[in-house]
Amino acid sequence: MSHVDIQNINTTEVMSAVTIFNQVVYLSGQVPKTTAQDVELQTRDILATIDSLLAQANSDKSRLLSAQLYIKNLEDFKTMNAIWVDWLQGCVAPSRATIQANLVNPDWLIEIAVTAAQK
Repeated sequence: MSHVDIQNINTTEVMSAVTIFNQVVYLSGQVPKTTAQDVELQTRDILATIDSLLAQANSDKSRLLSAQLYIKNLEDFKTMNAIWVDWLQGCVAPSRATIQANLVNPDWLIEIAVTAAQK
C-alpha cells in the first residue's frame, strides 16, 4: 500500500532520517558522524546535521516543535546545554526532554531527535 501523503528522506531498511506528514517534520535520533570527539564537538556535529535535514524538509530550527536529547554522561549536561542555547539564538526554544541514556554505540555521548513544522 502506497502512502503518497507521507514523505521520507534518507530511508534505509531500518529507518528514515526524516518523515514528513501533514506539514510536520519528524527527525529520527541524530548521532555524531565521528566518535573521536568530546561532547561539545559531537553536539555541534549533530546540530549541523539537524540543520541540513530540516532544510531538506522545508523547515528550520525556528520551526521546532519538540526535542528529545539523550545524553550519556550527566556531567556533560552543562556543556551540551550551552551549545543548544547558542544554536537556538534568535529562536523560541521548543518543548524539550533531556534523558540520560546508554546509547547504542558506547562512543556516542549524545543523540538528538526533533520534530518541526514545515515553512
